[in-house]
Amino acid sequence: MEAEYRSLSSQEIARLTDQGCSCPDWSRVQVAEGFNAERIRTTQLCGDIKLGAFEKRVSFFGGVTKPAGISNAVIHNCTIGNNVYISQVRNYIANYIIEDDAVIDNIDLLAVEGESSFGNGTEVAVVNEAGGREIPIYDHLSAHTAYIIAFYRHRPKVIEKLRKMIADYTASVTSSMGLVARGAKLINCRIIKNVRVGPASVIEGVSRLENGSINSCPEDPVYVGAGVFAEDFIACSGSSITDGTIISKCFVGQGTVLSKQYSAENSVFFANCGGFHGEACAVFAGPYTVTHHKSTLLIAGLFSFLNAGSGTNQSNHMYKLGPVHQGVVERGSKTASDSYILWPAKVGPFTVVMGRHYRNSDTSDLPFSYLIEHEDESILVPGVNLRSVGTVRDARKWPNRDRRKSPKKLDLINFKLLSPYTIQRMLNGCRLLKNLKATAGETSDYFTYHSVKINNASLNKGIELYEIGINKFLGNCLIHRLDNRHFKNVDELRAALQPETDVGRGKWVDLAGLFAPEQAVHKTLCEIENGALNTLEQLAEAFASMHDNYPAYEWAWAADVTQQLLGKKIAEMTADDIIELTTKWKAAVVELDHRLYADARKEFAAIAQIGFGLDGDEEIKHLDFAAVRGTFEDNRFVSEIQEHITGKTMLGDELISRMEKMRGTGQSPIANG
Repeated sequence: MEAEYRSLSSQEIARLTDQGCSCPDWSRVQVAEGFNAERIRTTQLCGDIKLGAFEKRVSFFGGVTKPAGISNAVIHNCTIGNNVYISQVRNYIANYIIEDDAVIDNIDLLAVEGESSFGNGTEVAVVNEAGGREIPIYDHLSAHTAYIIAFYRHRPKVIEKLRKMIADYTASVTSSMGLVARGAKLINCRIIKNVRVGPASVIEGVSRLENGSINSCPEDPVYVGAGVFAEDFIACSGSSITDGTIISKCFVGQGTVLSKQYSAENSVFFANCGGFHGEACAVFAGPYTVTHHKSTLLIAGLFSFLNAGSGTNQSNHMYKLGPVHQGVVERGSKTASDSYILWPAKVGPFTVVMGRHYRNSDTSDLPFSYLIEHEDESILVPGVNLRSVGTVRDARKWPNRDRRKSPKKLDLINFKLLSPYTIQRMLNGCRLLKNLKATAGETSDYFTYHSVKINNASLNKGIELYEIGINKFLGNCLIHRLDNRHFKNVDELRAALQPETDVGRGKWVDLAGLFAPEQAVHKTLCEIENGALNTLEQLAEAFASMHDNYPAYEWAWAADVTQQLLGKKIAEMTADDIIELTTKWKAAVVELDHRLYADARKEFAAIAQIGFGLDGDEEIKHLDFAAVRGTFEDNRFVSEIQEHITGKTMLGDELISRMEKMRGTGQSPIANG
């Protein structure tokens, strides 16, 4: 319910004048019931002013409290809520709605000039600096909507309609009045122009904010700190921008932290990204893209779940037609210190990049690899990252490092390490490697694929590792599907194996954190084109449906691939087939865990102890290492691997036992036929 206001009484006007206040037309000042003129001092009021009641004391850092009210300020054309504290405004506050319990203390300027969309509709030129993939950012932009706008330019009608939806939203929030929402704090700031400040925001010591929205919420406030320069931006709930960071034309997603003089332009950062010290230019940073180091430049690329090492760099032009080249580093990859990639290039999921690469490679169908420089050549070691303990650790830490506390999460993130998206790449990788061997001959020392070299031994090991990964994933799906289910006969078993949906078979895509069947994405895009889906809210619901239906889609995909590999349909499967698949799964799980176990042991080898026990002998070195790092046997991750082997073995044995009992009771005529 909107507050009721009244005009000032002559006594109140006199009191305000005595306290150093002035106004060219007191009739344009209205106050709420409970207004106390004593709380307004040395303040100039002009334009249309509405003032709330100032009754409470306001809390500051360090336990300091001050009475709510206004002092030492120039206020123009503002509505000020109850129990607001405003003091020491060196220039003025103009054209703002300031809600209850807000604090504005020691600032230079807070103003809206003309009409503003507060950053909404800003065109951010991601991935290709020369243009063509611009994303118009808005308050509720998700990584998935941004992905469609940036990378589905081959569907011009989709792009046109999405841009129209965003333009309509932008028009709906465009106003000549700014907002400082309930409980926000603006302290020790300089210039803030055309900025919409959400509830519970803390803006402290900033240098300049212009044309932006700070979409804070009480459950997950935004913090914008010392020395920040930001223009044409949107910052989402739980984000933190501080320590001299400079951003221009940027979207800062939920839980993202930009700090320590980070610099970014024409870039979008989605959930839980981290940028420190380095620089981003024309970057599409999907969830969990993190760069911690100085001299690290991410430029003109798509990244997600990336850990960029110090000195990571890319080049996006060759001094011909300008900065027109782009790159893709798919989810889960890492770049080592001083790594370099010449765009255009595409790096497959969960790949470690080491050294400098000038050959415009494409390793997208060879995931979980090492891409290494050796004598100016790009050497690929396929699949080897599957057995890396670091890969598993990364997959486990991401959900635990989700900083988002808002009840509404914009990005729908699937954290699975093995999924139809990555397993289809392994299937492609197996076929590719086998074809290379058949074409070049088994005795070749190395094989060449898309400008990378693969050694003979690495190729064979890659096939082996991919097959282990495929068997593990398909077995995981099967075990989950049949868990705690008992069948009287093979017909009941087959009924349980039948997918609930046909959606999921075929190709899958990674929409910047959201795994989805291409079929489901295509359906949504068609609905946008034909007008059946015509609002941003409906689009968000479509993505949510894809996310929620992942288990059903996953099984549809796994069941389809299992049928292809077995060479028989579900209607022809028997208990023996389930036993065979489960046996393969057990072998894959145990083999992969043993390799992880061996990889973890390297972290406790003698070479890892160099630098320990500085002033002692070998025994002191071992004792010092154990005191700091612990022992291999007591390491929590090592223990988890051992428990995983035991638990999964028991799970597989239990399913095999159920199948053997069912086999003993006889099967349907079809099965025996």
